[in-house]
Amino acid sequence: MGLVRKSQMRNGDYLEGMLNEYVGGKAKFKAHKSPSARLVTALTCLQFAFAIYATFLLYYMSPAIDLRSKPDFAWATRFAQHWKQLMIQPHVVSHYQEASSLVGAETTPINPSEVCEHEKIDFMQKKSNDAQMIKLKTELYREVLEFQSKSFGTETLSELMAMKSKWDLKGPTKPKVTVILNHFKRKTLCSQLDSLLHQTLPFHHVWVLSFGSPNELSLKRIVDSYNDSRISFISSSYDFKYYGRFQMALQTEADLVYILDDDMIPGKKMLQILSHVAGTDKYKNSVLGSIGRILPFRQKDYTFPSYRKFRSKEAGLYLPDPAYDIAVDKIVQVDFLSSSWFLSAELIKTLFIETPFTFMTGEDLHLSYQLQKYRDAGSFVLPVDPNDKETWGDSEHRLAYVSETTVIFKDIVQVRDDQWWKALSTGYVTQWAAMNPQKIDALFYAHSVNEVKALAPLLEKFRSTVGKKAYIAISGGNFCPCEDAATALKWPKSVCRERRFKIFDLGVGALSGISNSEVPVVQAVYSSMKGLIKMHNPSVVITLSDIDPHVRKALKMASETNSNGSTLVLLPRASVPKVLWMADLRSTALPNWNRMRISISIITQNRATSLTRLLKSLSNAFYTGDEVSIAFNMDSKVDEETIRLVSNFDWPHGPKTLRRRIIQGGLIRAVSESWYPASDDDYGLLLEDDIEVSPYYYLWIKYALLAYHYDPQVSLPELSSISLYTPRLVEVVKERPKWNATEVFKHIHPNTPYLHQLPCSWGAVFFPKQWREFYVYMNMRFTENAKENPVQIPKSRTNGWQASWKKFLIDMMYLRGYVSLYPNFPKQHSFSTNHMEPGAHISAKDNVVKHDKTDFEVPLLKEDFRTLLPGGKMPPASRLPSVNLFNQPVSLKGLKAAGAKLGQDVLRCDNVTEIVAVDHQTGLPAACVKF
Repeated sequence: MGLVRKSQMRNGDYLEGMLNEYVGGKAKFKAHKSPSARLVTALTCLQFAFAIYATFLLYYMSPAIDLRSKPDFAWATRFAQHWKQLMIQPHVVSHYQEASSLVGAETTPINPSEVCEHEKIDFMQKKSNDAQMIKLKTELYREVLEFQSKSFGTETLSELMAMKSKWDLKGPTKPKVTVILNHFKRKTLCSQLDSLLHQTLPFHHVWVLSFGSPNELSLKRIVDSYNDSRISFISSSYDFKYYGRFQMALQTEADLVYILDDDMIPGKKMLQILSHVAGTDKYKNSVLGSIGRILPFRQKDYTFPSYRKFRSKEAGLYLPDPAYDIAVDKIVQVDFLSSSWFLSAELIKTLFIETPFTFMTGEDLHLSYQLQKYRDAGSFVLPVDPNDKETWGDSEHRLAYVSETTVIFKDIVQVRDDQWWKALSTGYVTQWAAMNPQKIDALFYAHSVNEVKALAPLLEKFRSTVGKKAYIAISGGNFCPCEDAATALKWPKSVCRERRFKIFDLGVGALSGISNSEVPVVQAVYSSMKGLIKMHNPSVVITLSDIDPHVRKALKMASETNSNGSTLVLLPRASVPKVLWMADLRSTALPNWNRMRISISIITQNRATSLTRLLKSLSNAFYTGDEVSIAFNMDSKVDEETIRLVSNFDWPHGPKTLRRRIIQGGLIRAVSESWYPASDDDYGLLLEDDIEVSPYYYLWIKYALLAYHYDPQVSLPELSSISLYTPRLVEVVKERPKWNATEVFKHIHPNTPYLHQLPCSWGAVFFPKQWREFYVYMNMRFTENAKENPVQIPKSRTNGWQASWKKFLIDMMYLRGYVSLYPNFPKQHSFSTNHMEPGAHISAKDNVVKHDKTDFEVPLLKEDFRTLLPGGKMPPASRLPSVNLFNQPVSLKGLKAAGAKLGQDVLRCDNVTEIVAVDHQTGLPAACVKF
């Protein structure tokens, strides 16, 4: 269908008909025929007029034009009137105006003054007259500021504004800020919009949210009355509560987001101030606000009070707090912000990493908790200029303060108390934690109830040892419910609800619920444990070696983040009850748990049966999860059976190495060249194939190294090796009398370990520094003829020993005052024994000494040795008795004096006060030093 007009119809009549159609009028045309040229002309003029109108409209809608400056449109009006006279007759205009008024009557512009309502504040700011509380709160605030000032610095408002910022108002780049206003019933929307429209830094968008509000219609009318395209109204009949505004913030394309409660009316400089601070390097990864809280501090009874506890300094702080005359004049870090949040749009996402504790309240705490946990972002209350209200984030603080003081419903307080305690228990480093760094000995981690049961004996030993502190963290959720873990530990279930450090329920699974991916679990364990480790500074983090490998990686990463040094200890299940002595080590020694590396070197040739027995005993021993390498050193005459045995031997604790000589080297070379330290933490356990070890041999080595060598508080530089064997004879004198250390030291303790100047060749661990020293010494002193050796120890039968590596080590230890640590248990029970089988020395044709097997073969320890030690633990180094080469009691200084007196070392020193010192990296003699 088309529109047809009479040929006599004027342009004005035709346009009048079109306009009547547009505004709902009923034009009655009679069919008139007219030339098509007139129709084309009229339509062309109309199109031209519309094109000019559209051009002007697009120009004034462009971002370059500020409509608030009220530009002069008079010229455009005159232009339009001129064209109207040409195209539309007066009676048509009159008709159009009359018709359009019918439509306009329904959309008459609303002025804000017609719809705005304002909150009545007919009360004075609450002020406390409690002198004690004013004093306590003020003291705590000063302590917080002093700590923060020393830790990372605090700035006044003027100092903040002087800092270099990406969003400096005078800079080339202006930030886009989306402001989100959440409204329910309070009558403050107009005040907020008026303030925002007059900001020194214009906003990009304002989103007014109305979720389930009974005032939705009135709120919409207010937004409409401002008639600003940058201000949008978003509503829903469903109440999305406190998290809805943050969910909306995810949609913004702005650089920054400013979320305001309906009790906050910001000063006109707030957007400029907030943007400037957010653009600095120091605070760019932060959430900024005007009101905040510092969560409770620990009380004297080691519990934490409610944040609402009355008349309690430990209940924390509300900042600023006019009731106690506490104003914020320097930027202060808080545990969470209230009522307003200013942050980069990117940081908003962090709020939703973990499922909130509850959606009914606590979005303020959850935001700060998640930002710190996953983005290492702090929460800060900005300072104000007390003389310039336009710098205040809440220019009418009474509104915010009445909101704060009215949230006193018991159930809400309990929920929020549970929430902040849950956050603190899962790695939230609060201001209390930052100001009061803890130091504990061990933090255990269990991912299942079975793991809790396996770790229970060691945890209990730590907790029952005087002076030791240990806690346990569990995965929680469906992996390991807290109450089930408490039952496994024989603790009351109430420990899961107490605000006291003992058990930390990480709630793993809160990230995403059910998931087939390991990522949420790894992220939850890592982030929570990182925070707990930072707060409590455990010397060791203990878990089982067979824990889920992904969880193990998370624990490893978390441990490595602690600058104070927390060592991850992975214990085999079977070894947990065997290492209870771990709780007796000093906290200074525990971090070195993983430092040492034991390298087992086995010297063998053609005793396959003996070697099989040794390997079986090594395989059946208890280990602590360390890497333990094993090397087989075979001389050129090794038999086929031995080669097959060592080739097929499976060693799960570390790398296996096979070495075979081309030319027969003999025992002296086979032993001395079997191992050389790769580092100062590499220790050599030298074993001949007729040795057998106790199941506890490795635990003895580990315990002794940690107690006497890796404890910074212990100085025992004379210690050069640790023996597994307890001798029954004094082997360096001709008569070889019987020796029973239990009898000798019973006046001290019958089972005390002791220091002996004699190195052990039947199972011993040698220290790397002294072994390098021994290499150099032996190279300088080795002779085939023992009588040509310049070192002759008085009354020692070692002077005549031929082809013995041990003879040279004895000489060096005698000259320089070195000792070895020996075990001492009833009936010479030891960690190794010598089966005295025929070899290079025993039963050799040229050996005139006859050996009684009962003098050398000692029983092996088959039970936990810890209970046999003095007081159930290794005695202090200062209480270890020491004996000389001849088993005579001599002090360590006396041993050095005897070596100096002999005066037969590789350097000439004062034979009264000096001995040789060496470069421990090379083993070369360096100088004479006084002892």
